Amino acid sequence: MVIDLGFGDAGKGLLTDFLVRRTGATVVVRYNGGAQAGHNVVTPEGRHHTFAQFGAGTFVPGVRTFLSHPVVIHPTALLLEGRALRDKGVGDVFSRLRISERARVITPFHQAANRLRELVRGESRHGSCGVGVGETVQDALEHPEDTLHAGELRDAARVRKKLQRIRERKHEELRTLWSALPAGPGVERERAVFELKTVLEAWLEQAMHVVTLGLVAPDSTLATWMAEAPATVFEGAQGVLLDEWHGFHPFTTWSCCTPANALALIAESGLDIDVERIGVLRGHTVRHGAGPLPTETETLRPLLSEHNVHNAWQGSVRYGWFDAVLARYALDVVGGVDALAITHLDMLERLRTWKVCAGYQHEPMPGDSELIEHRTEAGLVTRLAVPTIPSLERQARLAGWLARVTPQLEECEPEEDAVLGHLERLLGRSVDLVSRGPRASDVSLRTLPRRT
Repeated sequence: MVIDLGFGDAGKGLLTDFLVRRTGATVVVRYNGGAQAGHNVVTPEGRHHTFAQFGAGTFVPGVRTFLSHPVVIHPTALLLEGRALRDKGVGDVFSRLRISERARVITPFHQAANRLRELVRGESRHGSCGVGVGETVQDALEHPEDTLHAGELRDAARVRKKLQRIRERKHEELRTLWSALPAGPGVERERAVFELKTVLEAWLEQAMHVVTLGLVAPDSTLATWMAEAPATVFEGAQGVLLDEWHGFHPFTTWSCCTPANALALIAESGLDIDVERIGVLRGHTVRHGAGPLPTETETLRPLLSEHNVHNAWQGSVRYGWFDAVLARYALDVVGGVDALAITHLDMLERLRTWKVCAGYQHEPMPGDSELIEHRTEAGLVTRLAVPTIPSLERQARLAGWLARVTPQLEECEPEEDAVLGHLERLLGRSVDLVSRGPRASDVSLRTLPRRT
């Protein structure tokens, strides 16, 4: 079970590919998020792909992907990705993918509404990926009768009626935003989604290919696959610090980024299997888009290259020194992990010194105590409190608090053993896997995974 303990982009694709190759796993299960994922894999022979809706083990022959019911799918993007993988040599890619018939479906109207809302926010954007995942999830909560599920794609007439209702309602919801929207081709393009009648039929025609390819399956398929597989890898999306209830609102995703969904899927399968939870972090902090990043620095930018780069919706990739306070918080949120992986350690050879945030200095303000689990006698905050009940208001206050803190940085030589020893001391646990590059062969085990 692969869990990103940061803001995403920690190396879930790399770790999933490594685990598939090492364990002989024949099934990869996506258990949260949706089409906005971007999990990078580079094969031993140099093929690269950014996996969004196919499992990051897909380059390994015979490995299948199951998009479980918590995942939000984008049918047209999925078809494009499948064709791209076919062009990269994965000829049987569609025969190795199945989608839960309960998975929610993003329509063009959800995607356009998502983008228009983000454009209205201007400089106060939340950092949306612009795919429509959040808009779709919110709609499913507020208008369940209009929620489109993958299983319904078998009935074109039913889908057409739902699409018409969704288009009319979203268009009406957005009417108050028209005057606040900035002028520009991007805005006009998204508005046209609601005004051009050809959009609905064109999307429906494409989405029907998901059915004709036989991709939609009952949830019982997952249990069958898992029972037959020598091992199964559950591949998480986004990161714990973006979790809908534990992340720093409003700079979060509409998805549970803890292992909860994966554990629920295992329980639903009825199978008695051993579970190993593997948390992954970089040797520095990375964040794609807006939101608090206490250790942010420009020092690291010229030293790193990314597959996931600047885009019009999330903005730039931002970097910071390793933040032990946020790492402790993420570990506390998930209740610990059985193994911890640290990636991107090849960056150390390009550094003169490596830095880590051991704690935060801050100006005390009313209400701070609720957010803090531990501070030293000198007033240094070393541990954040995990919320005991879901509260977006509390998490928004935490986001504001994080934007005001000053990180207390420690330094050490940019030598791998020294860095890992420093991290183990600060986190109070072993680092079990490390990577020094983008390929599975660049990953190595330091210790045997342990249960916590």
